Amino acid sequence: MGGVGRIIKVAGPLVVAEGLEGARMFEIARVSEKKLLGEIIEIREKLYSIQVYEETDGIGPGDPVYLVNEPLSVELGPGLIGSIFDGVQRPLDALRSQYGDYIVRGIESPAIPRDKKWHFEPTVKKGDRVVAGDQIGFVQETKTVKHKIMVPFGLEGIIKEIKSGEFRVEETVCLLTTKEGDKRLNLLQRWPVRKPRPVKQKLPPVEPMVTGQRIIDMLFPLCKGGTACVPGPFGSGKTVVQHQLAKWCDADIIIFVGCGERGNEMTDVLIEFPELKDPRTGDSLMNRTVLIANTSNMPVAAREASVFTGITIAEYFRDMGYHVALMADSTSRWAEAMREMSGRLEEMPGEEGYPAYLSSRIASFYERAGRVKCLGQNDQSATLSIIGAVSPPGGDLSEPVVQATLRVAKVFWGLDDAIASRRHFPAIDWLKSYSLYNEEVDLAAGREIDPKWKSNRIEAMRILQKESELIEIVRLVGFDALSPEDKLTMEVAKSIREDFLHQNAFMEEDTYTSYPKQFKILNLILLFGKYAARAIKNNVAFEKIAQLPIREQIARAKYIDERSLFKFEDIEIEMKQQFEELEEKKEGVIS
Repeated sequence: MGGVGRIIKVAGPLVVAEGLEGARMFEIARVSEKKLLGEIIEIREKLYSIQVYEETDGIGPGDPVYLVNEPLSVELGPGLIGSIFDGVQRPLDALRSQYGDYIVRGIESPAIPRDKKWHFEPTVKKGDRVVAGDQIGFVQETKTVKHKIMVPFGLEGIIKEIKSGEFRVEETVCLLTTKEGDKRLNLLQRWPVRKPRPVKQKLPPVEPMVTGQRIIDMLFPLCKGGTACVPGPFGSGKTVVQHQLAKWCDADIIIFVGCGERGNEMTDVLIEFPELKDPRTGDSLMNRTVLIANTSNMPVAAREASVFTGITIAEYFRDMGYHVALMADSTSRWAEAMREMSGRLEEMPGEEGYPAYLSSRIASFYERAGRVKCLGQNDQSATLSIIGAVSPPGGDLSEPVVQATLRVAKVFWGLDDAIASRRHFPAIDWLKSYSLYNEEVDLAAGREIDPKWKSNRIEAMRILQKESELIEIVRLVGFDALSPEDKLTMEVAKSIREDFLHQNAFMEEDTYTSYPKQFKILNLILLFGKYAARAIKNNVAFEKIAQLPIREQIARAKYIDERSLFKFEDIEIEMKQQFEELEEKKEGVIS
């Protein structure tokens, strides 16, 4: 430890100290004899403001402050997958076994166990030249994840010695000859959380992220390496949307950050995730997941640390060449923590009391997402996607945190409590939401699934928009006053909403829908609309069309098994026959 200072002021999670000459911004400080973890967030003349990540009860002026001379960092290595950490990467399982159900203040515990041995298998040999980011070997961490051991940033040279076998994370597995001499490499790295991990090149996102959620994949898609914002009022289903994405999106690694949400929500995650089966492997979903639990009853300041801890771990797995998805629930709680700390620092407040740097701090988090070319000699590409939930008071989308997030996020899934109150989930408002990745997904899906993907999506959105206009007319003059064509638009829009956009997260047949099945369901609904429009032109009454038996089959199409997609062709044939019979018999024809 470095120098020792003295506390002169304590204001909640903010401690002001003096006598820490030589300290730099964002360095760690240990506060009082209890060695509470803190981080220097402001230096004003000879006064050092420290953001303490633990409760400060019982400490006061005159208590010592110890300088650690290193920034807040996370440990990176085998043992991350399947772990549950708090906001500053303390392993909650290990703490519970040592101290019980409550975290004792000032305790230190390595994030990665030091006593566990891992089987290391080299992928390079003596005499090979390696640079930063190159893989020198791997550890099979779980059945799902091959943990690649990489040359740390800033090192390059010739492999002098490397061996396979069982090693603890701090034991030397490789000797690297560099210009500065021989360097010992082990399975463990450390990285400052506020410093983005370097990459060779940033690339535009082009590959769709398949989530299995129909309204997302078809209407408002996300690309791998993209950013999404999920704002919504209390009870609108933000957490369920995040859980669904964590379960079903086609990312290799999931990082779930519970940032300031209620403890019972995080408890659901901790109980549910280990029991969930990974649809790709059949094993537990925890075999490719890292959980960071920083609930609302934990210290306020640690919310900011939890967000940056999560993104740093996510970047580490991205550098291995994996597709990583990070879910942050919710960034509003992080912003509220920033507002509290800013107030205690007596900074000039911005809109609604948030600090003036709110937008830049949120941007610094989201800009760490992206599709990149990783460091190393093999030029492999990887992606890191960020989905951040926002909890604006009363669902007010003009609120500063929502607006700051929308400036940097390319996808907006706006949740609406009016839709949620009608028991329609996901409660994503199809009229307000948008995605700036539609073009990339249209190209990919049109090439791989069906060329009509884009035209069907545009047609579905046109019908939903038209429905919203007709609803105003219906409120004034009633449904019966509409023309047959407008009645048909309302019927098709209703089918799109109820038979396509509505999805039951708790029903096995409906919780996930593949791209091919999504296309077939929507295509079936639009095909019904085309046949019906032709029948109306032939003077068939709308009421007879609405009573066709095929409507029931369309409504139940989303429950068709993924392995039985051929049944959609049978429904299309049946639909064509029913309309032909209706027109031939002249049933319901308007004279």
